[in-house]
Formats: sequence, structure tokens, C-alpha cells
Amino acid sequence: MSDERFVLLDAGAARPGRIPLPPAFSVKAATADTEGRFSLLEVVLAREIPRHTHHVADESVYVLDGELLVDIEDRSHTLTAGQFVLLPHGVPHALRPGPGGPSRVLQISSPGGWEGFVEDMIEAGPHLTVDGRLHPARLNRIARRHGITYEETEQGAADPNWSRNFPG
Repeated sequence: MSDERFVLLDAGAARPGRIPLPPAFSVKAATADTEGRFSLLEVVLAREIPRHTHHVADESVYVLDGELLVDIEDRSHTLTAGQFVLLPHGVPHALRPGPGGPSRVLQISSPGGWEGFVEDMIEAGPHLTVDGRLHPARLNRIARRHGITYEETEQGAADPNWSRNFPG
């Protein structure tokens, strides 16, 4: 084992990043820690993540608490604590918290880099939202640099059909 790459975090601790992240995002293993192989974040998902595609990275999500609604291609799934989903690169998907409120998940991106996208989103701040919802066209200004594309309509707003398969 290489001591220079060994990481041990206390409960509730996070790896430092380029900027401080809000408590909803806790980096457990940064891309630099894993020589680019993956990044691991603990995330509290409190808002809908519009339909998007990762062009390079596979995304894996393990639900710790709550319910996570996952829409992938033409299927919808409700995940609860202890369930896992692999979202392969190149396949459009969307995420949102279940009806009981925010869900807490472990999110792995392989190869790494997802924490950089999160940092860029935090820096952009409220500019990425319209009426409290993430706006795909605005997200794409940042996401493209990270190999991610959010689906847009001609007007640049969220595709009104992206959540068609979600109950409620």
C-alpha cells in the first residue's frame, strides 16, 4: 500500500477541494486521490436533476437513506436504502428525490472528475436555476467541459417530457 495515496476520513469529514462545497456534497475520494480512476461523493439529493448524458464517465449510485427516483431511457425505478444503480456513459438518465424528501446517496463517477463539475456549479450559483429548478441550457455551459450534456428544448428550457415516467 502506498502511504502517499492512503486516505482515512472521520465520520462526517470530507476531502478538501478547490472551493468549499455546501453540506449537501461531501467528497470522500477526489479524482486526484485515485489517480483519475474515480471520484466518490456523499450527496444529499434535494432537487431534480434533469435528463442528461455522461459521455465518458459511468455513474454509480448507492442509496443510503430515503428514496431516489431514476429515469433511464424509457424506464423509471424507485430505489430505497441499500439499493444500487449503474448508469452507463452514453445513456440518458434523470434523478430526483422521492416523495418523502431528499435522499442521501454515495455517487461514484468513473473515471473521476465529478467533484470538479460540482465545484463549477457551486461557483456559478443561482445563475444555473430558473424558478428554483436547474436549467439545462445554463447547466450545459459548464457541463460540456466535463463531458456531460443536459437535454434542452429549442427554447433552451428543460424538456417537458423528461420526467414523463415518474409517478406523481
